[in-house]
Amino acid sequence: MNLPNALAYSHTLLGECVGPGDTVVDATVGNGHDTVFLANQVGPTGHVIGFDVQDAALNATQTQLTLTGLSPQVDLHATGHEHVGDYLDDIVSIAGAIFNLGYLPGGDKSVVTQAATTLTAVKTLLQHLRRGGRLILVVYSGHPGGMDERNAVVDFCQKLPQKTYQVLQYGFINQIHHPPFLLAIERR
Repeated sequence: MNLPNALAYSHTLLGECVGPGDTVVDATVGNGHDTVFLANQVGPTGHVIGFDVQDAALNATQTQLTLTGLSPQVDLHATGHEHVGDYLDDIVSIAGAIFNLGYLPGGDKSVVTQAATTLTAVKTLLQHLRRGGRLILVVYSGHPGGMDERNAVVDFCQKLPQKTYQVLQYGFINQIHHPPFLLAIERR
């Protein structure tokens, strides 16, 4: 048995706190893998709110949702995750959220997440995260600007008050280049 990579472990962590009827956020829908996972977790009575700035990502995700029959419980938005607050006004709490930072795999590598917009979204989502809920950031930093975002996100997480949040960092430290790692913020 092998240790799970950061992306696989993100699903384990979210699977422990997200269930039928919950509301969750996929802040970077990408190719739709996390969106489909979350839609399965929340079931037909739950709600997934997804965001991406690239049409290719939204189209790929919608295709996955259509093929799996999970479209009814998912709303996709063609906007940056920094606008998540515009879609959460009526929602008291969310059970979880996930970000995959960096660029769309197989997509335009010049379109990348940015520290300022990511932190705006994280701060907004933390205000809506219920007790026991988890916000997951899978951090990819091996692209131009990636280390700046990585450092800003890690710095923010290290300063979160431990009475309110537990923050886990998980990742392989003996891999070449810039292996992705995971940050999991759990509300106490």
